[in-house]
Amino acid sequence: MDYKNAGVDIEAGYKSVELMKEHIKKTMRPEVLGGIGGFSGAFSMEKFKDMEEPTLVSGTDGVGTKLKLAFLLDKHDTVGIDCVAMCVNDIACAGGEPLFFLDYIACGKNEPEKIATIVSGVAEGCLQSGAALIGGETAEMPGFYPVDEYDLAGFAVGVVDKKDLITGENIKSGDTLIGIASSGVHSNGFSLVRKVFKMTEEALNTYYDALGTTLGEALIVPTRIYVNALKSVKEAGVTIKGCSHITGGGFYENIPRMLPEGVRAVINKNSYEVPAIFKMLMRDGDITEEMMYNTFNMGVGMVLAVDENDKEATLKALEAAGEKAYVLGKVEAGERGVTLC
Repeated sequence: MDYKNAGVDIEAGYKSVELMKEHIKKTMRPEVLGGIGGFSGAFSMEKFKDMEEPTLVSGTDGVGTKLKLAFLLDKHDTVGIDCVAMCVNDIACAGGEPLFFLDYIACGKNEPEKIATIVSGVAEGCLQSGAALIGGETAEMPGFYPVDEYDLAGFAVGVVDKKDLITGENIKSGDTLIGIASSGVHSNGFSLVRKVFKMTEEALNTYYDALGTTLGEALIVPTRIYVNALKSVKEAGVTIKGCSHITGGGFYENIPRMLPEGVRAVINKNSYEVPAIFKMLMRDGDITEEMMYNTFNMGVGMVLAVDENDKEATLKALEAAGEKAYVLGKVEAGERGVTLC
């Protein structure tokens, strides 16, 4: 009896690491110390000595049950982008610059080529956000996961000068709320998505004119990464007073997280066109509008609060960064919360 007979292939693990290296190499930053394959990742903080009070910000998350869709479609090159996005978008919400990322893949059976494909997506997410992929773990866990399934999670660390932290504490009545378009459902609400739509090969490969693609392709689109978008707004001289990453809990849970006491967000639902995938979900699942806005991003992945005088500069900066942005509404005096009208 040996470890391989018990279901853990050490040689496959070695091969996975070798196949990953070409993808990981693309994400390196000058601050990364040492090579790939050590017991830990080292990152120099020398560059940040010019900050008055360099402050670390961090985020951790996973892809959730969207992975079930990846298994059904046998498409594994984009879920890594989702994993990175869910972490670095939270860091960007605090005004931080993502520095490095670590991933964790747990699987029933280590198939080196599949693992390398997953990591290629992680590396792409790191490239999009400017973070270095400096470490990770692949755990082969036979008997715990089915042989053809895996879980994927990650952890990111960023830095921001304390004076530049986005806290929401200065948001006031009269401020403007600006939404940045999402790329789709992102990585939240898939337990409900999988109840609404049939998760079969036939259903997922069905083309819909309203979507302009198949259902599966519309759902698997990776989460948009907003790091460069927020950086563009800052470089335009705009102070972002508050920032909300619209993840699980939709508008109703996430937007109040950036608001101080005494003000509420008032959002005009007609300020932008809700994407077709959400309309399909609402119709086919017989889901109430309130529940939709309490579960999904509804086409808006990030909401910013800025001074009314900075509205046009913010929209211009986001457009220049390649983002689609909308004036969603206003901040008004009242009990902290969200009003959709």
